[in-house]
Amino acid sequence: MTEEKNKEAPFVQINTQYVKDLSFEAPNNPNSLIAMKQPPEISINVDVKGEKFNEENSLYTVNLSIKAEAKDKETKKDIFLCELEYGALVTLKVPAEQVEPFLLVEIPHLMFPAVRNIISDATRDGGFPPLMINPIDFSAIYRQRIAEKQKAEKAN
Repeated sequence: MTEEKNKEAPFVQINTQYVKDLSFEAPNNPNSLIAMKQPPEISINVDVKGEKFNEENSLYTVNLSIKAEAKDKETKKDIFLCELEYGALVTLKVPAEQVEPFLLVEIPHLMFPAVRNIISDATRDGGFPPLMINPIDFSAIYRQRIAEKQKAEKAN
């Protein structure tokens, strides 16, 4: 047998996905709903973390955090704030050099539709039009993280 046939085939499985924390605040409702004359200014912040769940097997956790903040364009008053920390427990059997890209790019990409739906529902249930977050380029976030890490290492 060749060496390639002896290697175990890569395996990725999302075992479960779950809401770790969900917060929705609309501090000025119902005034915000009545006074809003134009679409709000919306900012979205994204963070992804992945780590080994335990040393005994191939389980990892991935946490995808999204913060969506809407402000009135004229008054700059808060309209709503929606924060979601969404997790996944993943079985991952890939070469060591591919673990981090899988945890920080591929798995969040698979988690994103559920995250988008939860935020859409939360904003709609708060009395606003559903916030439909555009697809996120997790690969770009990962590349930026690597560049920042390399820059910090060079500075030291």
